[in-house]
Amino acid sequence: MKKYLFLFYLCFLIIVACTEKKTVSKPYLEISNKSQIDSVTQTFIDRGIYPFIYTRLEDSNGTVIYENLAKNERLLANENIDGDSWIRIWSMSKIVTICLALDLMEDGIISLDDSVIKYIPEFSDLKVAVTKDSLEIPSVNWYEEDSNRLGPCPLSYVENDSVMTVLHLLNHQAGFYYSTTNIDCIDSVIANENLAAAENSQDLINKMAKLPLLQHSGSYYYYGTNTTVLGLVCERATGKTLAELVKERITIPMKIEGLAYDLPSEATMLPRFSGKDSILRMAEEGELDIFGQNVPDYDPEHQLYLGGEGMIATANGYADFLRMLLNKGSLNGYKFLEENTINDLTSPHTQKDNSYGHNGYNLWVSKEPYLEKGRGDKGLWIGGGYEGTHFWIDTKRGFVGTIMTQMFWVYDGEYGYTKDDRIRGAIYEPWTQIPYSKN
Repeated sequence: MKKYLFLFYLCFLIIVACTEKKTVSKPYLEISNKSQIDSVTQTFIDRGIYPFIYTRLEDSNGTVIYENLAKNERLLANENIDGDSWIRIWSMSKIVTICLALDLMEDGIISLDDSVIKYIPEFSDLKVAVTKDSLEIPSVNWYEEDSNRLGPCPLSYVENDSVMTVLHLLNHQAGFYYSTTNIDCIDSVIANENLAAAENSQDLINKMAKLPLLQHSGSYYYYGTNTTVLGLVCERATGKTLAELVKERITIPMKIEGLAYDLPSEATMLPRFSGKDSILRMAEEGELDIFGQNVPDYDPEHQLYLGGEGMIATANGYADFLRMLLNKGSLNGYKFLEENTINDLTSPHTQKDNSYGHNGYNLWVSKEPYLEKGRGDKGLWIGGGYEGTHFWIDTKRGFVGTIMTQMFWVYDGEYGYTKDDRIRGAIYEPWTQIPYSKN
């Protein structure tokens, strides 16, 4: 009897051991300088620049290879922040909407050459705002003083001389913009419409139909609400809301939790912070917006879904989405996008291109200076959001990174606006042997 009991116990131990082996995965990429990365991140907290910074790295299998939280205890003493905390991701919504649109293209529902007014006829009469001397707004750097140049205001309005297409929306060439042009007669017009206060997609379309375009479609790259309009195209083409499409085509089939338009009933949202007046503080009402006094509403009853700005996510959930891109369009056994679509997503298009990198479809692909200046490596796929959120995908080493915070308008001398490059630089230094350089 004892013999049988011993054999039973031995088998039990073997089963347990095998089970543990299956459930505990060892990362194939090691981070050797965790304390250095922690120290760099903590510097931004100690200097009072950010309220918190949560950094997370995952390999292609979803194994966490680095994780760190640095936070201001005075401001956030009672806040538990981790990979499951809900974050406003703003423009990190764009790549989700773009991937959704590419998925619809693979299914033949929309195409790059489709006219936008095919889906949104309300935009058929959009005019283009030009200066007193008939210049398109993006053709001039209005931040530079030029005594010989006429000011842009008051504006004139002319007909759009080209057909606005879905491709123009993907490439930020359609002519839509934010209230950040630094031209009062443009910014005030869009701010007065208060786009985020729209009750639903139709109300948003009605508001945007009153606004001028900033350029003739296809003429310039100008970052703005183009992706939001792309989301409206997706809705009109399918007869479903953007929230429904994201669930049906992205989060449910790929088993992604922590990526949504609506805050789960049991969850809470982290506070908004600002450093606009050089003091780190809670943001004031209406302070954190780029097209009016309102911000996107994350209540489940709200019916407006802003494809360019309106999503929320956890670092864990967003990393899952990034791993889909890293894994050439697949996640958790589900094929979302074809590999050639991913290749097109990251290929140079007609957007901004310089020595530091090029734009694919709203993904920045880094070039040699990122390596030379100790800010990572060439070939990284990079993006970010309005409140300081940041991500990248490293296809060479097989991991994704997110840097999460909730902070607007930060600058502090040599450390101002360098958070992402400095943290990323510290991560890559053991591999590249190149320290971060601010020059």
